[in-house]
Amino acid sequence: MSDNLAEGWFDPETATFGDRVEGAREAAGMTQKQLAKRLGVKLATLQDWENDISEPRANKLQMLAGVLNVSLTWLLDGSGDGIDAPEEVQPINDELGQVLAELRELKARANRTANRLGSLEKRLRGLAREGQLG
Repeated sequence: MSDNLAEGWFDPETATFGDRVEGAREAAGMTQKQLAKRLGVKLATLQDWENDISEPRANKLQMLAGVLNVSLTWLLDGSGDGIDAPEEVQPINDELGQVLAELRELKARANRTANRLGSLEKRLRGLAREGQLG
């Protein structure tokens, strides 16, 4: 068990697209309202992105990466050039560390489940199309 908050810093297994957008926006020192205005989107749209309710279209995604000074791949999956972990990390007590570790594990499991559901849905659509054709 790690005694610092930097462990798993925007790790692709535990952080979502929305987590990375929010983290990069905060690292850039912008409010949601400021970023939404720079991108030419409604505040509610940006909030939906940060809450993983929706994702931007390709042109806005490219703008988002540029404005936040991170790579497109980092926004999408956590790989590539993103933001750095804070240099000074506050130590946390064991109980808080355990709660954070469990939370990371549950988020990772939820992400894997969501990806699996997407794959199964795609397969099901393909099977349904095949059944309609044959």
